[in-house]
Amino acid sequence: MFEDEIFLGSINKAKWNIYAVALQDFCLYSISYLKDVFKKHDIGKAKEIFLEILSDEEKNLMPNDILEKTKKEFDERLLKIEWEKHYKDLPFNNSALALYEWSPIADELKILDRKIVLNSIILKWDIIKKEFSQAINF
Repeated sequence: MFEDEIFLGSINKAKWNIYAVALQDFCLYSISYLKDVFKKHDIGKAKEIFLEILSDEEKNLMPNDILEKTKKEFDERLLKIEWEKHYKDLPFNNSALALYEWSPIADELKILDRKIVLNSIILKWDIIKKEFSQAINF
């Protein structure tokens, strides 16, 4: 399957779309956490950090349509976020849903695994949250 150009294109598109949402989630989570727990960090930094990372991904050939879409989505999320509690309230739900949505599997097969996929990615994010907390609390 990894010699099939159509399949590889599908995997690549899915990878970038999932990554874009995961990046949004982690950026918003980390700034929210720092703002509430340490009572510091300028929330304006969230967009600055996000755009800086995207600039690096542009060099890694992240497709322009995904770059533009994720910038727009991030701006929309910034308008709605409640900084002091975001990190406590399903902060990685969007990336879990993105994994489910973009997985290159037939929709009729996805339905059977929805709960498993969503739970597994949330558990993976729990590891990241723990490591983040440990890193900043040294």
